[in-house]
Amino acid sequence: MGKIIFYEDKNFQGQCYECSTDCSDLHSFFTRCNSIRVERGCWVLYEKANFTGYQYILTRGEYPDYQHWNGYSDSIKSCRLIRHATGGLYKIRIYERAEFGGQMVELTEDCPSIHDRFPYRELQSCQVIEGAWAFYEHPNYRGRQYLLEKGEYKHYSDWGANFPTVGSCRRIMEF
Repeated sequence: MGKIIFYEDKNFQGQCYECSTDCSDLHSFFTRCNSIRVERGCWVLYEKANFTGYQYILTRGEYPDYQHWNGYSDSIKSCRLIRHATGGLYKIRIYERAEFGGQMVELTEDCPSIHDRFPYRELQSCQVIEGAWAFYEHPNYRGRQYLLEKGEYKHYSDWGANFPTVGSCRRIMEF
């Protein structure tokens, strides 16, 4: 079970809302989100309702303003508890082409630079064998974030991306 607290103002001030489960529309609870406390679990937050828009992956900790979770704005409209972030085994296979074609690399550890391990500029598909992972648009865990839970992603649009650019990836672990 998870627990996340959203605050309308920076530094945990103003109106707050506590959540312990998935919520497809947070708009009725607050109009803006400028700080967050994650007390239990790992969460993916979405810029828009119904789990759409930019994604932000947060682990336990304090985020005194939206820049601390690499947010583009104070708009958080939905959230989900990440189910496979309990630790243990982690394994992902990344592919050069859609539908698991072309060259493949298997990762079991965080990778701050995909380009150092994978000779291709773009990732077209992947398979999450174990655990939950985050793809980042740029190296060193920067840029847009994408949650990948156990399963198959035959095309980059399956993980919510508009382009096949992935610069880094990391395991999502609950501490």
